[in-house]
Amino acid sequence: MSHGRHYLELLAPAKSADIGIEAINHGADAVYLGGPGFGARAAAENAVADIARLAAHAHRYHAKVFVALNTILHDHELDAARRLAWDVYEAGADALIVQDMGLLELDLPPIQLHASTQTDIRDASKARFLQDVGFSQIVLARELSLQQVREIAQATDCNLEYFVHGALCVAFSGQCYISHAHTGRSANRGECSQACRLPYDLKDKDGNTVAGNQHMLSMKDNNQSANLRALAAAGVSSFKIEGRYKDMAYVKNITAHYRGLLDEIIEFPDAEGPRYRRASSGRTTFLFTPQAEKTFNRGYTDYFANERQHGIEAFESPKFVGEAIGRVTRIDTTGRRFFDIERTSPIHNGDGLTWYGPRGELTGLRVNRAEPDGGGEGIDRVFPAEPLPVDLVPGTSVFRNHDHAFERALEKKSAERRVRVDARFLATGDGFALSLRDEDGVSASARLVVPFEPAQHAERALASIREQLAKLGNTMFAPGEIVLELPAAPFLPAAQLNALRREAVESLEAARRAAHPRPPRAVAVEPPVPYPQDALSYLANVLNGRARAFYTKHGVKLIDAAYEENLETDEVSLMITKHCLRYSFNLCPKEVKGIRPDPMQLVNGGETLTLRFDCKRCEMHVVGAMRPHIAKMREAVVAQKVSFFSKRTGEAASPAAMR
Repeated sequence: MSHGRHYLELLAPAKSADIGIEAINHGADAVYLGGPGFGARAAAENAVADIARLAAHAHRYHAKVFVALNTILHDHELDAARRLAWDVYEAGADALIVQDMGLLELDLPPIQLHASTQTDIRDASKARFLQDVGFSQIVLARELSLQQVREIAQATDCNLEYFVHGALCVAFSGQCYISHAHTGRSANRGECSQACRLPYDLKDKDGNTVAGNQHMLSMKDNNQSANLRALAAAGVSSFKIEGRYKDMAYVKNITAHYRGLLDEIIEFPDAEGPRYRRASSGRTTFLFTPQAEKTFNRGYTDYFANERQHGIEAFESPKFVGEAIGRVTRIDTTGRRFFDIERTSPIHNGDGLTWYGPRGELTGLRVNRAEPDGGGEGIDRVFPAEPLPVDLVPGTSVFRNHDHAFERALEKKSAERRVRVDARFLATGDGFALSLRDEDGVSASARLVVPFEPAQHAERALASIREQLAKLGNTMFAPGEIVLELPAAPFLPAAQLNALRREAVESLEAARRAAHPRPPRAVAVEPPVPYPQDALSYLANVLNGRARAFYTKHGVKLIDAAYEENLETDEVSLMITKHCLRYSFNLCPKEVKGIRPDPMQLVNGGETLTLRFDCKRCEMHVVGAMRPHIAKMREAVVAQKVSFFSKRTGEAASPAAMR
């Protein structure tokens, strides 16, 4: 196990710099966000100036900022991506999250590189290769079990990052092309249309409906709260929360939730297990109680961490159903103005309530007014903000997906993060000096030149000095030990002590920023190590000449174009997933004798996708073809590139050369 794996890093998402700053305040050791372009969440981009603002705040706590530059790139985008890498490095970013190997062939800044989850890291050979070409941290596939994580940890020394919370892409990351085939919006280019959240009918090989109008490719949300200690023991050092589209309340709540769980592991290690340390500085105090179930989720699962299991699916709805809150006992029959609900906890004005209608559809309403015990003890009377739906009847189970009081608490200041500082106050030849030393060993001092004037009341004077030096409330510091080294108790006005303390604190903050441990770029192994395979299909996502050169340098002989550049219109695997619908509906040939793994179909309106089952690997392939209008659009783009190349060089170019 590498030295780095003794640190446990809580990695939080940020849609914006402001959300990232609050993630740091709520205990994140690192934050990841998109830059001005080339991130796998196209609607979560940030200006370089905002990245600089976030980095300045994070570095106060020796926390880090990772910038996602993790789309695959066209040739004409490479130079802009290279410039962006330099821009965010100079803004203070600590690492780049990368999918496209073509970037490694460019003149990048000396910034640490992390392999994106889109690089599809599922085995030790792939993980070791990425380490050997210069990645310091690799994001493991969400589908890995604890045993598979152990195997990768044994084969590598780099930091291993694992998703512990948030939405689950049903496909192996980087291996989903449905969005591009159907809409021209590539998931590998940050523009996923989320076909996995649509309702489908599941049919067998004979066209018989196995199940209808269900969200067959929609998973529950990831929650590894119960597995954190086991993941750390297996070799995970970075615990990643998904959610670069999530709002401020979500990031505050979920970051705080995992901060508490990781602190417990750090402070109370197993007797025989390794001892861990925090990956950044300071302790966070929360002004609310974190509750993961309160913010958006589709129900929770730990997915495949403990091997394959039933119950990972969110077939009923891809929306936030919420926490079970009670049961309807009565409907106002005169004007349908209110209903009574026997509830498990009080309902608040402004809450959002949901329930399933008679056809299984999720519906809901906003509470305008709730009268506690309005319908009897333990029964609230609810007056909705809109007309009461006709499908709400007595006996309906009701959920709460918006707790107004909880959300209001998160709109306010909800956490404080402070670094412990020990102080030493001593007399000098010409006055006094205050030395501060923080929990990381960073020091700073300030001097006060005044004549020594003995105090009339020594005990009171010394208490006043301690009191003034401990006043760190408006700073990022918390007082630790205060040592006074004085020949006698001096008389010092509070204003002088406060000015001395402020000067020392400002110097310490500057010293901490200067001492921030900017992580170094790992050096690639020479000569170049061979890639685990010598032939790559479209699944390798090679979109540009630099990526092709990278794989050629590492021994790959046959390299197919990425699906986004391929004019293939026949059916191919548009998604590869470990989720298996045969298993979900108890039709798995490994579990039920006599059943064959015949193909099945998913039908959504006029769209039909074929399901093929690779039982040896326990994988399901969702097979389909590119829609004709998308194929024509693709051909037009290639034709434009051919024309541009020919005009620029004066040489003829074939469409194949442009792909």
